[in-house]
Amino acid sequence: MNPVVLVVIAVLLWSTGGLFIKLTTLDAFSVNMGRSLFAAIVVAAFTFKKGLRLDRYTLFASFLYAATLTSFVYATKNTTAANAIFLQYTAPIYVLVLAPFLIRESFHIRDLVTVLLCIAGMTLFFLDNASSATAPDPFSGNIAGLVSGVCFGLYFIFLRHPRSEQRNPAVSVFYGNLIIVLVMIPLIAQSPPAAITTNDLLAIAFLGIFQIGIAYILFTKGVAAGVRPLDASIIGFIEPLINPIWVLLFVGETPTIWAVIGGAVIIAAVAVHTIRQYTRKAVSAEA
Repeated sequence: MNPVVLVVIAVLLWSTGGLFIKLTTLDAFSVNMGRSLFAAIVVAAFTFKKGLRLDRYTLFASFLYAATLTSFVYATKNTTAANAIFLQYTAPIYVLVLAPFLIRESFHIRDLVTVLLCIAGMTLFFLDNASSATAPDPFSGNIAGLVSGVCFGLYFIFLRHPRSEQRNPAVSVFYGNLIIVLVMIPLIAQSPPAAITTNDLLAIAFLGIFQIGIAYILFTKGVAAGVRPLDASIIGFIEPLINPIWVLLFVGETPTIWAVIGGAVIIAAVAVHTIRQYTRKAVSAEA
């Protein structure tokens, strides 16, 4: 199969996260644990031959990955799917701000412009915090979405930390999901779900097996087969655009106008910055 098609399928699978999290009647803890249990099994089954050895930086990245998934599930359960995914996609601005301190990357004026635009976009999500059936606590959900973005950004930084000896990102994905399972078990034991329906089990299984596990495998396979990082990044912007559409079509949740504007500002700022950054690298390499 064409490598680009593999990446597109992976991103489309990622984009279903909001929909299937909304479709479950279970709370965030139960969804989080079930999804990660299935995901850890799938990732381990397909990647264990590459080794699952940890170093301290990869271990820290695993905790950040676990925090990213956990806060995203909580955000999706409490605010709109659009808010949750758009706020998670602010991750690149934290990379821009923190990378100079953590991995000694340079910070440019164009980076500052991108950061300011994303901050402006983020503020728009807090202008309308009216609750609804599918977004019972928008304010706390939005905060969780911001936390998810911060953790996601830090996750990428530690994945490429110069002192990290690990070159297999599947390791942090596997251990991150395993950490979630271990942390969620005692929390769920204190307040177990009253009932688990067949639809709940199917939704959780899909999230773990396909939305995380298979999607990750397809994406890495496509990139390894020759999809350029720039192309993969651009294709990746399909996720935040399609995620709220799935939820609108099948759940009936409508994003607020402020979320649409804020999300457009964030995605446009990050996309333009990504394209310009890779373009500069390509020109420098040719020179």
